[in-house]
Amino acid sequence: MGAASEATGAIQQAADDAADLAFDDLTSPQLTDVQRQVLEFTEAKRVNFDLDQMLAEATAQAGATDLDDTDGFTDRLRAHLAAIEADEGLRQLTRSSLRQRVVRLLRNRLSLTELLKRYPEIESIEIENPFIVVGMPRSGTTHLVNLIAADPRGRALPYWESQEPIPARGEGPDINGVDPRYTRTKREHEALMASAPVVAAMHDRFPEAIEEEVELLDLDMASYVLEWHARVPDWRDYYMNLDQTRHYAYLKKVLQALTFLRGPRTWILKSPQHCEQLPALTATFPDATVAFTHRDPVAVIQSAITMMAYSDRLRRNSIDPDWLLDYWTDRVHRLLSACVRDRELVPAERSIDISFHHLNGNEMPLLEELYRRGEVELTPKVRRRFERYLASNPRGKHGRIRYELQRHFGVTADELRNRFGFYFDRFDVRPE
Repeated sequence: MGAASEATGAIQQAADDAADLAFDDLTSPQLTDVQRQVLEFTEAKRVNFDLDQMLAEATAQAGATDLDDTDGFTDRLRAHLAAIEADEGLRQLTRSSLRQRVVRLLRNRLSLTELLKRYPEIESIEIENPFIVVGMPRSGTTHLVNLIAADPRGRALPYWESQEPIPARGEGPDINGVDPRYTRTKREHEALMASAPVVAAMHDRFPEAIEEEVELLDLDMASYVLEWHARVPDWRDYYMNLDQTRHYAYLKKVLQALTFLRGPRTWILKSPQHCEQLPALTATFPDATVAFTHRDPVAVIQSAITMMAYSDRLRRNSIDPDWLLDYWTDRVHRLLSACVRDRELVPAERSIDISFHHLNGNEMPLLEELYRRGEVELTPKVRRRFERYLASNPRGKHGRIRYELQRHFGVTADELRNRFGFYFDRFDVRPE
């Protein structure tokens, strides 16, 4: 047995030995002392979403004033804020984090507009032959994109950079060479781990982890991200009616700016949102090589609603498991229906379908085929990097969640699965 295989076995055994994470209080949470203290502090004052005030804060942070409102950005911003205000169940803690997020997005948009004015050649930069991972959460997308990102020839988006993609004018690394954007994200991650440590087992967004580019799309107020933070069916409907070809073109502009700031030009991207935006994705990145990941929708839904219910103990005044089940079953149905409808838009010679049950332990042959279709050489050096990543990141590294659909949400896996026959008919997906 080689060193890499031995390391893989040791780490996997540690993961297997970790206790399953079960929730006895998922829908009737028992808060920790830390969680109660956080809520007592944050609930004392109502958070205000005054647009003029938020714009003033973003302007002061960016040192710039031009939002580039040539395509109705302010209208989308107002719709975004109205959807948040319509959710009456949010705690002030959540309202505060969403307000901070909006100010951050505005600051980054202002900084991007200013950067493009100073360096107009940015928009001439080619985004060359990206690898794009398309699939639902919990279908292997995070594992796959982080694995491909181990290839140093590509450019991926770490979480810290997704939160603040464009540095504010005049802001640079500290005396130790550490980017202040990284420092801020690390501090926020540490605070999250202190208040909700189970998050790591669900989806650990540590600063260096590769993140989804939908955060960049939201500089244009054009992604589905808000649906993961609040109950915003109005925003879902508004988002679904947007001309995403325009907004994916804006995403490309952000990627060009990031390439200008820190190359290279070959991007490694991923997002579940792409499932329902394949026309815009293919129009924007016609030379992309796409890896579609597929998994039993029950695994996706039970993971999503369990994570949402757990998070809602701090985010909301109450937990509504029926609402979570209904909304996210419908949302996953919409995403997968669009993927089935539009899959053929991506040429077979530039794409690959990967079933979850074939992914773990079979990564290297799949990567070889992906690279072959992308016409990219898989060198011995890159292969060794992939093997080291696999050895260090076995499935279940942070522990595993024990899902109990019937107990917590009143539905069986078979009842849930029956809605997705169209997906099982189209792709190689096994019931779990």
